[in-house]
Amino acid sequence: MEAGDLKHFLADQPPSVVPLEIEKHFEALSDKQKRYAHFISKACFAGTRIVLRQISPESEPTYDLILTLHKSCNGDWETLAKKAGIEQTELTSFLEYAAMFLGNNGNYKSFGDSKFLPRCSEKSVAALAATSPEATKFLEATKGAIFSHEKPGLMHLGFIDAGHMSTYYPDSPDITQAEIEAVSAWMEKKGLLPENNRLRKNSDGSFDVLIASAVTSVPAQGGDIGKESTFTIEDGVLKGRIIRLVFGDYAAEMKAISVYMKKAAENAENETQRSMHTNYSESFATGSLQAFKNAQRDWIKDKGPMVECNIGFVETYRDPAGIRGEWEGFASMVNLERTRAFGELVAAAPKLIPLLPWGKDFEKDKFLSPDFTSLEVLTFAGSGIPAGINIPNYDDIRQNEGFKNVSLGNVVSAKAPNEKVPFIQENDLEIYKKYRDASFEVQVGLHELTGHGCGKLLQETSPGSFNFDKENPPVSPVTKKPITTWYKPGQTWGSVFGSLAASYEECRAELVAMYLSCEFPVLKIFGFGDGSANMDGEAGDILYASYLSMARAGLASIELWDPKSQKWGQAHSQARFSILKCFLEADGDFCKLKYTADDLSDLSIELDRSKILTSGRAAVADYLQKLHVYKSTADVETGTRFYNEMTRVDPDFWGNKVRKVVLDNKQPRKVFVQANTTLDESTGNVSIKHYEPSLTGIIQSWVDRDL
Repeated sequence: MEAGDLKHFLADQPPSVVPLEIEKHFEALSDKQKRYAHFISKACFAGTRIVLRQISPESEPTYDLILTLHKSCNGDWETLAKKAGIEQTELTSFLEYAAMFLGNNGNYKSFGDSKFLPRCSEKSVAALAATSPEATKFLEATKGAIFSHEKPGLMHLGFIDAGHMSTYYPDSPDITQAEIEAVSAWMEKKGLLPENNRLRKNSDGSFDVLIASAVTSVPAQGGDIGKESTFTIEDGVLKGRIIRLVFGDYAAEMKAISVYMKKAAENAENETQRSMHTNYSESFATGSLQAFKNAQRDWIKDKGPMVECNIGFVETYRDPAGIRGEWEGFASMVNLERTRAFGELVAAAPKLIPLLPWGKDFEKDKFLSPDFTSLEVLTFAGSGIPAGINIPNYDDIRQNEGFKNVSLGNVVSAKAPNEKVPFIQENDLEIYKKYRDASFEVQVGLHELTGHGCGKLLQETSPGSFNFDKENPPVSPVTKKPITTWYKPGQTWGSVFGSLAASYEECRAELVAMYLSCEFPVLKIFGFGDGSANMDGEAGDILYASYLSMARAGLASIELWDPKSQKWGQAHSQARFSILKCFLEADGDFCKLKYTADDLSDLSIELDRSKILTSGRAAVADYLQKLHVYKSTADVETGTRFYNEMTRVDPDFWGNKVRKVVLDNKQPRKVFVQANTTLDESTGNVSIKHYEPSLTGIIQSWVDRDL
């Protein structure tokens, strides 16, 4: 890789290390609630090594290298540097890399899926490691991959046969995308859910489905598809190949997690919580995703808890096939004041959803009112922390039983000092800075609740049974003709749209938020305006900041498009880029990129506030309607072609000129320092420890929780 390209893969200098403020919310809990939160937190972080192994072969030994070096010098990095004979600047660069690594739980960015490299020399890291025999062992185990960049494809996560990195398919150097998809089709046919597994191709051409579980053989009661563990594929391109179900992936971690879940159940506040954690424990012990789904059903029923949580193999963004989940888990406290507004939004949702640009045939018969809470995060284990969550991701539960929404308040409000704001014009900066957090909270609320929560999948639910009138099918508002496609028995949104599903759905949810944020009664719920459509007041400022933020996010997203692989590195970024294109293509010069310099160095966004409610919203409605109808009707061919066109990057203007100026103005992404809790076994009391938001502070927090 050329030096000019390489600079964009270097670790942030420095990374923006910010704290997750939680103390007052944690201290407000009862002793029992603190113990409940503690055991959930321990379970979440017990999966740290799972995440590392899901990212790259070198991530786990790199993690051990960082922690071992800290322990070897008891946190006195200056003395260690002198002992190693390296300069202060080299030490600082290593600590910056270490903080960024721990903040992403691996050496690929959680937002962007691209590898990052230390700015210090390989020689300096070797000198640091040489001060400790154990550290040397871990450095050797990375096999030089901390610094390697010779193969550009390996700088990004993706399918192995495309030259990218993925450890969802371990020890399988010649596995192809076609083989992965064929095995996925077999699993779907057998009714074996994929979220908690990895896939290995053996040298004899057989395949092992590696199931995360504490048990290392088929559970005594059988797995989710019975006691059989060896199968022969009966049809398709892999006809005659053997597939084995191999239990015990991450066995040690899953055993520890299962035990912590049992202890959480012992400290639960009610029977629903006890059942939830008992089901979690069973799932993590036996590898049963049916037990996990039962835990999610209990989670939906656990309305208004003081301590909120979810844990497991949840989001499928990082598997190139888009079906296998990354380990994550969170424990958090409810912010009652902020939750009030979200409760009012839930109450308003049944009146808001019919305003969306499709008819009742493409919407659920009844909106399943969810719990929607604003949370303050104690623990969020995984590769990154989102601003909001809408789960569970199982369509059958979401469609028929419900879901929950959470907004993570202390994540949204966390700010790095002296943050720069490129691409916003000088005359917009005051409004943007004043209202970006508030507008983002409105956006997150609408995105999670009405975005992910709306819509009906038209299905043949079982052979010959349909959830719509098959003889008089609904008329598509896009084509003005009766629909001709729908989901067949056993198919899900994810299985049909595959790797495109995550980005496509995030785009649809973002567009719902953009469309419904134009409803001024929604802005009133959050304390802005009186509900009347007044673009000149504070509510208008919120709406303007929201559209401006989305346009800026779309522009900044081009960083995560790789010109060599022609690949988007992040689902949300791909979505936001397409929404910016939607804005730019709206009538009446609604949105423009403004610049005078040939190299675009003075690039900024010009958005006409007076046209948000007219041409801006109309463009959003048209884009949203198409995405929604194609999803609802399983029209994967049209939907894929349309979305790929909306997210296509013109290589000269966007991929070269715009991307260069975006990279030149790139701001470090925040990494969060999280607190740790400790249980006094003799008293049953839980204490909390906080850390400085610094390079050494974040390392210390990880050392303490690894004990």
